[in-house]
Amino acid sequence: MSQPLYTGIATSTGDGRAGGNARTDDGVLDVTLAIPKEMGGPGGATNPEQLFAAGWASCFHSALKAVAAQRKTPVTDSAVIAEVQVLPTPEGGFTLSAALHVELSGVDQATADALVDGAHAMCPYSNATRGNIPVTLDATVA
Repeated sequence: MSQPLYTGIATSTGDGRAGGNARTDDGVLDVTLAIPKEMGGPGGATNPEQLFAAGWASCFHSALKAVAAQRKTPVTDSAVIAEVQVLPTPEGGFTLSAALHVELSGVDQATADALVDGAHAMCPYSNATRGNIPVTLDATVA
């Protein structure tokens, strides 16, 4: 394996997702966590799934822009919406599933689909989750 290009470091303290705190080593991210109301918690603060969705959406969006640039395909406007769901397992634990919705302007549907496929092949979040959780992708051309 090659040398890492970057290492993100975060620490969880307190009660983890149940009212704890997550903070990066540089202090740029410092959030209180809460179990969502939908899962029986109080809500009112972020949760690991939202943080994961935000990271994946941002990373995938960058990969999409990089693939478009590599292919010399101008994209006039774009957005990536990541949905990360918590699902119960039969054993009493939990797992995740995800959907990535990509919105693009300035290209036709076939090009949009090809760009999304290329971004999914490039994005580290996509590569880390591939084969581990169900992921659906769709592209909408505006």
